[in-house]
Amino acid sequence: MSRIVIVGGYVATVDAAGAEHDGGHVIVDDGVITAVGAGRADAAARAGAEVINASGCLVTPGLVNTHHHLYQWLTRGYAQDSILFDWLTSLYPLWSQIDAGLTGAGAAGAMAVLARSGCTTVGDHHYIFPRGSGDIVGAIVEAASSIGVRLHATRGSMDLGRSQGGLPPDFAVETTDAALAASQTAVERYHDASFGSLVRVAIAPCSPFSVTADLLREAAVLARSLGVRLHTHASETVEEDAYCLERFHMSPTEYLGSLGWLGDDVWMAHGVHLDEPAIARYAATGTGVAHCPSSNARLAAGIAPVRALLDAGVAVGLGVDGAASNESGQLGVEIRESVLMNRLRTGSDSMSVRDALRVATMGGARVLGRQAEIGSLEPGKLADIAVWKIDGVEHAGILDPVAALGLGALPPLKRLLVGGRTVVSDATLVTAEEGLVAERVARASRELAERL
Repeated sequence: MSRIVIVGGYVATVDAAGAEHDGGHVIVDDGVITAVGAGRADAAARAGAEVINASGCLVTPGLVNTHHHLYQWLTRGYAQDSILFDWLTSLYPLWSQIDAGLTGAGAAGAMAVLARSGCTTVGDHHYIFPRGSGDIVGAIVEAASSIGVRLHATRGSMDLGRSQGGLPPDFAVETTDAALAASQTAVERYHDASFGSLVRVAIAPCSPFSVTADLLREAAVLARSLGVRLHTHASETVEEDAYCLERFHMSPTEYLGSLGWLGDDVWMAHGVHLDEPAIARYAATGTGVAHCPSSNARLAAGIAPVRALLDAGVAVGLGVDGAASNESGQLGVEIRESVLMNRLRTGSDSMSVRDALRVATMGGARVLGRQAEIGSLEPGKLADIAVWKIDGVEHAGILDPVAALGLGALPPLKRLLVGGRTVVSDATLVTAEEGLVAERVARASRELAERL
């Protein structure tokens, strides 16, 4: 039996009771948590185990990223002062040159940074598949394996080009039938529904302004026949609201609901412009939301009504979103951003640091349908664990260890475990050579720019 014992840290379990243990312990056997509690664990439990001394550390569940576009790691810094629609139209020509090799390099770089910021589960939304670009989903799966994180890949798609009234140029879209067939292939090839799986796949047409009603409707039927989840962008900007009202005479929520896109197997990215009736429909149907505060600020989209969503019982997780609209690429910093942004929207008591930590962990697990496996430190759950060092110059003496993460600078990681496997140690990625990952990213970014 392979045993790891984490001792001496401030353990924030994020369980249903919100239990916390100052100087507590976590015991892991063969990649699964078997005990959590106060004190350093007895000598018998520590005998023969790898003991991680977490004194001066905050111990939390690994963070769950519910929305990203990993390929965009190669296109950071473009269209710096644009709103969403202008930003998209300026970048579509560049993205249409992507292929599996470039995507794999960008995905590895993005996931390396995610891991170094405490993320153990990565949700990716890839929706551009140029003709002849190879197995892009496979490249993302391979990159996740090389970094060592848990992956929720989504096979996205676009079939509504500009000539049909959509936003993307015609050369960047697929046919409806091709998108559906490729989505089914990706699920059949890579989705693993077993407990503890490292790869799951969802079906994810891109957005109401880049996808036909036929593709949305048929994708929902296909996903449910295959037993996988559904994901798309929704209610991100006022321009999207106006587009849906003009084209469909409905709000985004009404439109998506009419096509079978509300349910406990669906999560939406952003949800910035959800009104009270829409929030009520999300709550009644179990539809989840990926909250992406930094990206929404970068594109001036607004601040999602997270407090109202949580109060209604909606599952809300955190997302980085594409690194072309959030160049940091770090999930850990989004905890602080969520606290600050939501206080700007609804007041200083609207989002506590513990609320935000729960959104980043258990909330994300609920959004992805994995609340029985990840998201909290409890016996029987996977050992996806972040050990944050908070005794350095940035945090030493802080009154509340959780505030070090939720209000302070992002702490360095002493250890990050995914299923009990060490991915980050002493703030350094150990599963891949960081310098080589960076070199591949720089080379791929140059090549992509040259292709255009």
